[in-house]
This record gives sequence, C-alpha cells and structure tokens, in this order.
Amino acid sequence: MNNEDQGYSLLELMAVVLIIAIIALSTLPLLHEQMAAREIDIIARRFIAHAQFARAQAFQLGVPIRITPINGGLWEEGWAVKNVCNDRQPKSGCVERQWISQGDLGQVYFKGGGKQFIDPHTSKRGILFSAAGAAKTAQGGFVANRLILGHDRDSGLERQLILGSGGRWRICDPTKDPKACK
Repeated sequence: MNNEDQGYSLLELMAVVLIIAIIALSTLPLLHEQMAAREIDIIARRFIAHAQFARAQAFQLGVPIRITPINGGLWEEGWAVKNVCNDRQPKSGCVERQWISQGDLGQVYFKGGGKQFIDPHTSKRGILFSAAGAAKTAQGGFVANRLILGHDRDSGLERQLILGSGGRWRICDPTKDPKACK
C-alpha cells in the first residue's frame, strides 16, 4: 500500500465543498421565504390572540373594549387593546386602560385591500367589542372584515386575517386556498 492511496486529493475535497456550496445557495431563497412566512404567521396569530383577549375582556367586564391601531394611525404602526369610555358611562366610573400593545412589526406590514376594520360611520380603524363580546361599529352594526399581511422580503407572500360573523377568526393563505380567502 502506497502513501498516495491513503486519502483524498485536494481536488476531490474542493469538488465536494463546491457541490455543498451550490446546494446551500440553491436552498437559500426557499429558506428566506419560509422565514418570512413564519414571521407573518407569528404576527397574524399574535393579532388574533390580542383580538380574542379584547373580546373576552369586553364580555367579562361588561364594557366595550377596542383593539385599535396605536395613536389612531395605521395598523402598520402596531395596535393596542383598550377599554372605551363613552357618554353613557360617568366620567368618574370609567378609567381608560390599555392592556396590551404591539409596536414594531419588523418586516411584516399590513397591505392595502380589505376594509381594514374601518368603521363606515366614524372612519376610524379598529374593532370595537361590545359588552356582549360582539364586534360592532359605532352605530351597532356588525363588522365582518379582513386585514391583509405582507412581508418586505417577499411581495407575493400574504396572509389574510378574516373575522367571521360568529366572531371566529381564521388565517387564510391565498396561494394555497384562493377560494377560502374570498
């Protein structure tokens, strides 16, 4: 047995490293897409959890609770869950309180489209849950609506957060089930 037959040549090792590098580079875009989809799903689930918390608080406390964009702006700035003081409640009996807020959304953003839970009477964004736990407009009508989430890294990636008339939320991926998202 020669010393020459005991190992791999530098050329063979370089070929293996090159093959591994090509495979890694070809899977990188898929990895980025999966990471972006995961980030959108996390924000979508967090929003729904906060909306369900707002609904539960409204029902439990017997007072209106709102999930609304921070500072009354756009959803992209984040959102907050707050109680609502109105004219029917004595000023001394109502203390505005914010329970939960979500600020920085990272590279996730709310796309245009959908009605974005804009009250047709007041033109304000947000979801008001009545003391009975129902999503209502300022005039008492039901708010069946949707928000559409996107990601900076992949403009074609989207998730829709849909609130049904029974108060049930669902997350819809239009690329996988376009009929369910309509």
